[in-house]
Amino acid sequence: MIRPPPSRCPDGIGPAGELGLHRAALPGRVCELPPGSGPYRSAEEPVGFLHSVETGAAGDGPGMRFVFFLSGCPFRCVYCHNPDTWKLSAGRRIDLDEALAEVTPYRSFLRMAGGVTVSGGEPMTQPDFVGALLTRLHDEMRLHTALDTTGFLGHKVADDWFDAVDLVLLDIKHSDPAAYRQITGRDLQPTLDFARRMVRLEKPMWIRYVLVPGLTDGAADMARLADILVDLGPLVQQVDVLPYHRLGEHKWAELGRAYPLGDTPTPTRAQVADAVAIFKDRGLAAR
Repeated sequence: MIRPPPSRCPDGIGPAGELGLHRAALPGRVCELPPGSGPYRSAEEPVGFLHSVETGAAGDGPGMRFVFFLSGCPFRCVYCHNPDTWKLSAGRRIDLDEALAEVTPYRSFLRMAGGVTVSGGEPMTQPDFVGALLTRLHDEMRLHTALDTTGFLGHKVADDWFDAVDLVLLDIKHSDPAAYRQITGRDLQPTLDFARRMVRLEKPMWIRYVLVPGLTDGAADMARLADILVDLGPLVQQVDVLPYHRLGEHKWAELGRAYPLGDTPTPTRAQVADAVAIFKDRGLAAR
């Protein structure tokens, strides 16, 4: 975006927190920033819808993570543990300054020990806001960034949208197109196309696979997925086998929805170990 020349902020408009950022007081105006405080910004920056945040998260990228959970998702996964994120309106409206203010108290720690992950829902339902947020986290705050996505909506953004993404956490629900649609209500191919695009853009990926007994635990299905990942090459840095759990079941009831998986049990440690072994047998780092 081409930014207009800076104009002096009116009296009474001062820095907003540690980042030294200013809000524009009038539509179409920007404020002159102190040296080293960050890029000029217009009054037309996108806003987002935030469901919740988590501090000190582990497993959502390297090290300890600050995680933004954004609302809005085109999928209707039968094992979803956050169905309250499906609708965009489920989140609170937030602008970029407010989002960065959530991270600011942890910035020094995150620089040394981890970074920020943008998750959901599906964060790419809000491409303008998420793209701007990732850019400021990466370029301005100098934090490691991770995008947790299915990749289904990747066609909405240009290649340079991913410049501020250090790591992609790619959720692949199943390797069989029919089973994938049964689980998500959507097609598998856009996710596979997205993975290949990330290879072209040289973006490291961690693959996330939820292990659900009787649904995603077929050995042949996991072996097929492992072969797909091997073909993607070394940018697939690891595979995380995530045991299915029922912790979000009460949310379905609160939304007046029947829980689709009924009495499906959580996988045993042995079942998880067997799944991990399938990926490792193909030469993939898995856990």
